[in-house]
Amino acid sequence: MLETCRHWYNDCLSERQVAYAERGEQIGKFEQLAKVKERRHVNPWAAEVHSHVLQVVVTDVDKAFQAFFRRVRGGETPGYPRYKSQSRFHSFGYKEYGNGFKVDGRRLRLSGIGRVALRWHRPIQGTIKTVRLVRKVGWWYACFACEVEQQPLPATGQEIAIDAGLTALIVTSQGEKIENPHWFRKAEHKLRVFQRRVARRKLDGSNRQKARLQLQRYYKRISNRRKDFHNKLVYSLIQQYDRIACENLHITYMVHNRKLAKSILDASWGYLIRHLQSKAVEAGRAVCLVDPSYTSRICSQCGHLFEALSLNDRWISCRCGLSLDRDHNAAINILNRAGQVRWALNSP
Repeated sequence: MLETCRHWYNDCLSERQVAYAERGEQIGKFEQLAKVKERRHVNPWAAEVHSHVLQVVVTDVDKAFQAFFRRVRGGETPGYPRYKSQSRFHSFGYKEYGNGFKVDGRRLRLSGIGRVALRWHRPIQGTIKTVRLVRKVGWWYACFACEVEQQPLPATGQEIAIDAGLTALIVTSQGEKIENPHWFRKAEHKLRVFQRRVARRKLDGSNRQKARLQLQRYYKRISNRRKDFHNKLVYSLIQQYDRIACENLHITYMVHNRKLAKSILDASWGYLIRHLQSKAVEAGRAVCLVDPSYTSRICSQCGHLFEALSLNDRWISCRCGLSLDRDHNAAINILNRAGQVRWALNSP
């Protein structure tokens, strides 16, 4: 099924490229969707695949082109959509519950595949809308999209600001520090062993594939540990505070610093903030993103600017008598800036 979808993806991409190169025409999403049933009978390898699966592939192709045009308009490196090899195509989906897929007890019934046994991660909440089958490091996952009602938490009347960093993952405006576990840094030694094992295997050999899969699974383990830590941290913040302020960090530009790029990506600030915003919507909390400029270099008590402050200076002492940790001072400034703007409640 995955291989059929991959061929279909490349076929749709080729159709768009040829139409524009030879006739100057742009083929859109709905034109290709209208031809799905017709082209299924032309291509024997796609005849027995549910039409919704192929329609999802067409939607994926369109998303790739929309992302390409967005990057062109934004002045970024465009990255034109390319053909998918076996190592670069990992998922396919069904778009309507009861029409192509259905939960059958503890199994999942899929059109064209049959009943598949699942190890359920947790009970399904809400109404199932779509499912996507994803292959990651040799394992298959069924990712359900469900429609659920908002469940706001009771108000606590508390507010807090967090300052993301590298020494400490976050420092709150109340002075609490959450240490940075440095997942990738601690795993680098073992990763080198796995990488050498892959490099010493014969190219295109079965042993090389096994070693590469072992390396991929260790990378996946590091990612899972990082996400689990962030998820638990976000849960504790959402449970305790009605309003949470943090910096609107431009991480894409920050990682241009070669000395700090690995540590910034290992801290995964972007995932932390996105997950915090997502869970705040579900719980009816407010998350405010403020301008990060000079939050660490301004005294939170009198507003004095420390012009000579460097990254090595971790403690500030102001002429007004304030003396505290640099990151704690930054968190207080973030909270003050969030108070100057209107706290906006997230809405679905």
